[in-house]
Order: sequence, then structure tokens, then C-alpha cells
Amino acid sequence: QVQLVESGGGLVQAGDSLRLSCVVSGRTFSRFAMGWFRQAPEKEREFVAVINWADGYTHYADSVKGRFTISRANANTLYLQMNSLKPEDTAVYYCAGGDVPHTSVAGYKYWGQGTQVTVSS
Repeated sequence: QVQLVESGGGLVQAGDSLRLSCVVSGRTFSRFAMGWFRQAPEKEREFVAVINWADGYTHYADSVKGRFTISRANANTLYLQMNSLKPEDTAVYYCAGGDVPHTSVAGYKYWGQGTQVTVSS
């Protein structure tokens, strides 16, 4: 059974940094894509970033471009480095795994349970 487990969330002030991690067990995504999504209260889950595991191709939402960096290590660990955090970045952050890079929720088969990120002003 595939499991994705996020960690690294917390409460920070505007301008601070956080690094989220996602560890995958049950299979490796060495030939697939891993993404980060987020969901704020009363809003739909939205795309943040994606990385194609095989060649390192990355793509970001405009709202985080230049501030967030997605990366991977070994065969089963995904990261999201978040710098210059803003209050509007407050959300539950989810990692997701799928066959090809996607910006839509429907493009991913596997999801973690989420980790809360709260940015105070």
C-alpha cells in the first residue's frame, strides 16, 4: 500500500521560511511525478508545485514562483522549501504522487494526510 507522509509544517511569521518533507513508502516514484498542493479554509485545493522525478523538471504556481522550491532526494523523499512566507500562504499542504506532471488535483492517484502551515502577519 502506498503511503505519503508530510511533515515540517508549523506557525511562523511573515517573511520566515519553512521546509516541508514528504516521505513515500510502498513504491518509488523514480519514473513519475510528485506535486505539492494546498487548501485554505473554505477554498478549493490548489496546485503549488510539481517535479518530474526522472529529469527534475519543475513547474510552479504563479503565486509561489521565486519563493518556493520543490526538490527530491533519493527515491522516496520530496521537499518544498518555502521562503518569504506570506499570510496568504496559510493552508494545509499536501503532497501527491502521479504518473505525469499535473497541475490538477485529478491528475494524482496518491495523497498524504496534509501538514498545516500558518503564517502570521
